[in-house]
Amino acid sequence: MNHALLIAFVVAVALISVVPGPDMMFVLAHAVSGGRRTGFVAAAGMSTGLTVHTVAAAFGLGALIRTAPLVLEGIRIAGALFLVYLAVMTWRASRGRGGSVRTPSKPRSLPRVYVMAVLTNLANPKVILFYLAFMPQFLTTGAHSWPATAQFLVLGAIFIAIGIVVDSSVAMLAGTFSERVLRRQAFRRWLERASATIFGALAVRLMLDATQ
Repeated sequence: MNHALLIAFVVAVALISVVPGPDMMFVLAHAVSGGRRTGFVAAAGMSTGLTVHTVAAAFGLGALIRTAPLVLEGIRIAGALFLVYLAVMTWRASRGRGGSVRTPSKPRSLPRVYVMAVLTNLANPKVILFYLAFMPQFLTTGAHSWPATAQFLVLGAIFIAIGIVVDSSVAMLAGTFSERVLRRQAFRRWLERASATIFGALAVRLMLDATQ
């Protein structure tokens, strides 16, 4: 692989990763409402989704979408519906915390958070388009170049590594803040409603992206 292109790719991905997007907001919402551990699990789920995207792109997802454009449309709709579901369930959970009686909060199921993060990432068509439109710009060709599949896998691994560092940092900062105030029932209820709003906004964003 071309070293200059590889360095340029690392710089570009680092800049892209620190810009707030759907994945970061998902991690942030869970870290705020569930603490650092929940945020880290959400970040791991996002990285798992990126791993699936990397393998799929390397082995022909682009060809499938080019021959069947409705595949991408179906992924977008499924992702938006899933985020609406998360928004509704999180809002309903916050309503259950009303009143003056302080009851112990039910721990979040970490496996469930992980699965939700994976599905949210997989259902984001912008990630698919990123792999199909952005990655190929950094592939090298020629007699001594690596096979395109191998290059895709290496670039994807770099993208995942940078992403997990950024998302984990967000989870740590947001989770540390939230864990200090989660004992306050009214504030916890506000945090969960804020998380539900974030999920709803992400669903709307997915739907609007298709019209652009």
